[in-house]
Amino acid sequence: MLVIPAIDLHGGKCVRLLQGKREKETVYSSNPVEVALKWQSAGAKRLHIIDLDGAFAGRPVNSAIIEKIASQIKIPLQLGGGIRDHQTIQNALELGVSKVILGTAAVEKPELVKEMAALYGEKILVGIDARDGFVAVKGWVEASSKKALDFALKMQAYGVQEIIYTDISRDGTLAGPNLKALKEMAVALKIPVIAAGGVSSLDDLRLLKDLAPFGVRSVITGQALYAGRFSLEEARAVLK
Repeated sequence: MLVIPAIDLHGGKCVRLLQGKREKETVYSSNPVEVALKWQSAGAKRLHIIDLDGAFAGRPVNSAIIEKIASQIKIPLQLGGGIRDHQTIQNALELGVSKVILGTAAVEKPELVKEMAALYGEKILVGIDARDGFVAVKGWVEASSKKALDFALKMQAYGVQEIIYTDISRDGTLAGPNLKALKEMAVALKIPVIAAGGVSSLDDLRLLKDLAPFGVRSVITGQALYAGRFSLEEARAVLK
Protein backbone atom coordinates (compact mmCIF):
# COMPACT_ATOMS: atom_id res chain seq x y z
CA MET A 1 0.00 0.00 0.00
CA LEU A 2 1.25 3.45 -0.96
CA VAL A 3 1.28 6.42 1.43
CA ILE A 4 0.84 9.74 -0.36
CA PRO A 5 1.68 13.00 1.46
CA ALA A 6 -0.77 15.86 0.90
CA ILE A 7 0.10 19.45 0.08
CA ASP A 8 -2.87 21.82 0.24
CA LEU A 9 -2.23 25.25 -1.26
CA HIS A 10 -4.04 28.34 -0.01
CA GLY A 11 -2.76 31.86 -0.52
CA GLY A 12 0.50 30.45 -1.84
CA LYS A 13 1.16 28.59 1.41
CA CYS A 14 1.03 24.96 2.52
CA VAL A 15 -1.95 24.65 4.87
CA ARG A 16 -4.43 22.20 6.36
CA LEU A 17 -8.11 22.96 6.80
CA LEU A 18 -10.32 21.37 9.43
CA GLN A 19 -13.14 19.58 7.56
CA GLY A 20 -12.42 21.78 4.55
CA LYS A 21 -13.41 25.04 6.30
CA ARG A 22 -11.40 28.09 5.30
CA GLU A 23 -11.89 29.76 8.68
CA LYS A 24 -10.23 26.77 10.37
CA GLU A 25 -6.85 26.91 8.69
CA THR A 26 -3.41 26.00 9.98
CA VAL A 27 -0.41 27.23 8.00
CA TYR A 28 2.48 24.77 7.98
CA SER A 29 4.85 26.40 5.52
CA SER A 30 5.15 29.45 3.31
CA ASN A 31 7.35 27.44 0.93
CA PRO A 32 5.36 24.58 -0.69
CA VAL A 33 8.26 23.70 -3.00
CA GLU A 34 10.46 23.06 0.02
CA VAL A 35 7.74 20.87 1.54
CA ALA A 36 7.44 18.84 -1.67
CA LEU A 37 11.20 18.28 -1.76
CA LYS A 38 11.09 17.22 1.89
CA TRP A 39 8.50 14.52 1.19
CA GLN A 40 10.43 13.33 -1.84
CA SER A 41 13.62 13.06 0.22
CA ALA A 42 11.70 11.10 2.86
CA GLY A 43 10.81 8.48 0.28
CA ALA A 44 7.38 9.53 -1.05
CA LYS A 45 6.51 7.84 -4.33
CA ARG A 46 3.68 10.24 -5.20
CA LEU A 47 2.40 13.62 -3.96
CA HIS A 48 -1.20 14.76 -3.61
CA ILE A 49 -1.60 18.49 -4.29
CA ILE A 50 -4.84 20.41 -3.91
CA ASP A 51 -5.24 24.00 -5.11
CA LEU A 52 -7.72 25.08 -2.42
CA ASP A 53 -8.01 28.57 -3.89
CA GLY A 54 -8.81 26.92 -7.20
CA ALA A 55 -11.45 24.68 -5.64
CA PHE A 56 -13.23 27.67 -4.13
CA ALA A 57 -12.83 29.86 -7.24
CA GLY A 58 -13.69 27.18 -9.79
CA ARG A 59 -10.48 27.76 -11.73
CA PRO A 60 -6.74 27.17 -11.11
CA VAL A 61 -5.11 29.81 -8.91
CA ASN A 62 -1.78 28.37 -7.77
CA SER A 63 -0.49 27.17 -11.13
CA ALA A 64 2.83 29.02 -10.82
CA ILE A 65 3.64 27.24 -7.55
CA ILE A 66 2.52 23.90 -8.93
CA GLU A 67 4.76 24.36 -11.96
CA LYS A 68 7.72 25.10 -9.66
CA ILE A 69 7.03 21.93 -7.66
CA ALA A 70 6.70 19.83 -10.82
CA SER A 71 9.95 21.19 -12.21
CA GLN A 72 11.95 20.40 -9.07
CA ILE A 73 10.75 16.95 -8.05
CA LYS A 74 11.07 13.63 -9.82
CA ILE A 75 8.08 11.74 -8.38
CA PRO A 76 4.55 11.87 -9.82
CA LEU A 77 2.09 14.58 -8.76
CA GLN A 78 -1.67 14.22 -8.64
CA LEU A 79 -3.46 17.57 -8.72
CA GLY A 80 -6.99 18.68 -7.87
CA GLY A 81 -8.84 21.91 -7.24
CA GLY A 82 -10.63 24.05 -9.81
CA ILE A 83 -10.08 21.63 -12.70
CA ARG A 84 -13.38 21.66 -14.54
CA ASP A 85 -12.78 21.52 -18.30
CA HIS A 86 -10.58 19.91 -20.94
CA GLN A 87 -8.32 22.91 -21.41
CA THR A 88 -7.54 23.11 -17.71
CA ILE A 89 -6.75 19.39 -17.65
CA GLN A 90 -4.41 19.81 -20.60
CA ASN A 91 -2.76 22.83 -18.98
CA ALA A 92 -2.18 20.88 -15.76
CA LEU A 93 -0.58 17.98 -17.60
CA GLU A 94 1.63 20.41 -19.50
CA LEU A 95 2.82 21.86 -16.18
CA GLY A 96 4.26 18.44 -15.38
CA VAL A 97 1.42 16.98 -13.34
CA SER A 98 1.06 13.20 -13.77
CA LYS A 99 -2.57 12.74 -12.73
CA VAL A 100 -5.49 15.15 -12.64
CA ILE A 101 -8.29 14.89 -10.09
CA LEU A 102 -11.83 15.77 -11.12
CA GLY A 103 -14.28 16.45 -8.31
CA THR A 104 -16.95 19.09 -8.87
CA ALA A 105 -16.62 18.68 -12.65
CA ALA A 106 -17.28 14.96 -12.33
CA VAL A 107 -20.56 15.67 -10.54
CA GLU A 108 -21.72 18.51 -12.74
CA LYS A 109 -20.36 17.24 -16.07
CA PRO A 110 -20.03 13.46 -15.89
CA GLU A 111 -19.73 13.21 -19.68
CA LEU A 112 -16.49 15.18 -19.37
CA VAL A 113 -15.10 12.37 -17.20
CA LYS A 114 -16.06 9.81 -19.82
CA GLU A 115 -14.35 11.81 -22.57
CA MET A 116 -11.23 12.57 -20.55
CA ALA A 117 -10.86 8.98 -19.30
CA ALA A 118 -11.02 7.79 -22.91
CA LEU A 119 -8.44 10.38 -23.94
CA TYR A 120 -6.00 10.31 -21.02
CA GLY A 121 -6.59 6.92 -19.36
CA GLU A 122 -4.98 6.50 -15.94
CA LYS A 123 -4.08 10.20 -15.82
CA ILE A 124 -7.68 10.98 -14.86
CA LEU A 125 -8.69 10.40 -11.24
CA VAL A 126 -12.05 11.18 -9.67
CA GLY A 127 -12.11 12.55 -6.16
CA ILE A 128 -15.27 11.70 -4.25
CA ASP A 129 -15.62 13.92 -1.20
CA ALA A 130 -18.50 12.69 0.93
CA ARG A 131 -20.42 13.99 3.91
CA ASP A 132 -22.91 11.56 5.48
CA GLY A 133 -22.59 9.35 2.42
CA PHE A 134 -23.43 12.08 -0.11
CA VAL A 135 -21.04 13.80 -2.50
CA ALA A 136 -20.03 17.41 -1.73
CA VAL A 137 -18.74 19.85 -4.35
CA LYS A 138 -17.14 23.28 -4.88
CA GLY A 139 -14.47 23.02 -2.22
CA TRP A 140 -16.82 20.97 -0.02
CA VAL A 141 -19.08 24.00 0.42
CA GLU A 142 -22.12 22.54 -1.34
CA ALA A 143 -23.81 19.18 -0.88
CA SER A 144 -25.27 17.19 -3.77
CA SER A 145 -28.03 14.61 -3.86
CA LYS A 146 -25.69 11.93 -5.22
CA LYS A 147 -24.80 8.95 -3.04
CA ALA A 148 -21.05 8.46 -2.93
CA LEU A 149 -21.13 4.73 -3.70
CA ASP A 150 -23.56 5.05 -6.62
CA PHE A 151 -21.46 7.86 -8.03
CA ALA A 152 -18.25 5.82 -7.72
CA LEU A 153 -19.83 2.96 -9.66
CA LYS A 154 -20.86 5.39 -12.39
CA MET A 155 -17.34 6.81 -12.63
CA GLN A 156 -15.93 3.29 -12.90
CA ALA A 157 -18.35 2.57 -15.75
CA TYR A 158 -17.13 5.75 -17.45
CA GLY A 159 -13.57 4.43 -17.56
CA VAL A 160 -11.98 5.97 -14.47
CA GLN A 161 -9.18 3.71 -13.21
CA GLU A 162 -8.75 5.03 -9.66
CA ILE A 163 -10.99 6.74 -7.10
CA ILE A 164 -10.00 8.98 -4.19
CA TYR A 165 -12.50 8.75 -1.35
CA THR A 166 -12.49 11.44 1.34
CA ASP A 167 -14.81 11.52 4.32
CA ILE A 168 -15.13 15.27 4.91
CA SER A 169 -16.24 14.86 8.51
CA ARG A 170 -12.91 13.15 9.26
CA ASP A 171 -10.59 15.34 7.17
CA GLY A 172 -8.11 17.33 9.23
CA THR A 173 -9.61 16.02 12.49
CA LEU A 174 -7.19 13.16 13.26
CA ALA A 175 -10.32 11.21 14.26
CA GLY A 176 -9.46 8.11 12.25
CA PRO A 177 -10.59 7.08 8.75
CA ASN A 178 -14.12 5.92 7.95
CA LEU A 179 -13.20 2.25 7.58
CA LYS A 180 -16.77 1.07 7.06
CA ALA A 181 -17.43 3.42 4.13
CA LEU A 182 -14.03 2.70 2.60
CA LYS A 183 -14.53 -1.05 2.74
CA GLU A 184 -18.05 -0.76 1.31
CA MET A 185 -16.74 1.25 -1.63
CA ALA A 186 -13.68 -0.91 -2.22
CA VAL A 187 -15.74 -4.12 -2.22
CA ALA A 188 -18.26 -2.66 -4.68
CA LEU A 189 -15.63 -1.39 -7.12
CA LYS A 190 -13.22 -3.27 -9.35
CA ILE A 191 -10.79 -0.34 -9.49
CA PRO A 192 -8.41 0.77 -6.69
CA VAL A 193 -9.54 3.18 -4.00
CA ILE A 194 -7.29 5.81 -2.43
CA ALA A 195 -8.30 6.54 1.18
CA ALA A 196 -8.19 10.08 2.54
CA GLY A 197 -9.36 11.87 5.65
CA GLY A 198 -8.87 11.32 9.36
CA VAL A 199 -5.62 9.32 9.53
CA SER A 200 -4.13 10.06 12.95
CA SER A 201 -1.75 7.26 13.86
CA LEU A 202 0.23 4.27 12.71
CA ASP A 203 -2.59 2.12 14.08
CA ASP A 204 -4.97 3.82 11.61
CA LEU A 205 -2.56 2.88 8.84
CA ARG A 206 -2.50 -0.72 10.04
CA LEU A 207 -6.31 -0.82 9.91
CA LEU A 208 -6.26 0.61 6.40
CA LYS A 209 -3.67 -1.96 5.37
CA ASP A 210 -6.23 -4.64 6.32
CA LEU A 211 -8.46 -3.18 3.58
CA ALA A 212 -5.80 -3.65 0.89
CA PRO A 213 -7.16 -7.08 -0.17
CA PHE A 214 -10.54 -5.43 -0.82
CA GLY A 215 -9.05 -2.74 -3.07
CA VAL A 216 -7.86 0.12 -0.85
CA ARG A 217 -4.40 0.44 -2.37
CA SER A 218 -3.16 3.87 -1.23
CA VAL A 219 -3.72 6.37 1.57
CA ILE A 220 -3.36 10.15 1.51
CA THR A 221 -2.22 11.73 4.76
CA GLY A 222 -1.52 15.34 5.63
CA GLN A 223 -2.44 16.54 9.09
CA ALA A 224 -0.85 13.58 10.91
CA LEU A 225 2.44 14.08 9.07
CA TYR A 226 2.52 17.84 9.65
CA ALA A 227 1.56 17.45 13.31
CA GLY A 228 4.32 14.91 13.84
CA ARG A 229 2.04 12.01 14.77
CA PHE A 230 4.34 9.81 12.70
CA SER A 231 7.04 10.25 10.08
CA LEU A 232 6.70 9.36 6.45
CA GLU A 233 9.41 6.75 6.93
CA GLU A 234 7.40 5.13 9.75
CA ALA A 235 4.23 5.18 7.64
CA ARG A 236 5.98 3.57 4.70
CA ALA A 237 7.38 0.83 6.97
CA VAL A 238 3.92 0.03 8.34
CA LEU A 239 2.34 -0.14 4.89
CA LYS A 240 5.16 -1.99 3.16
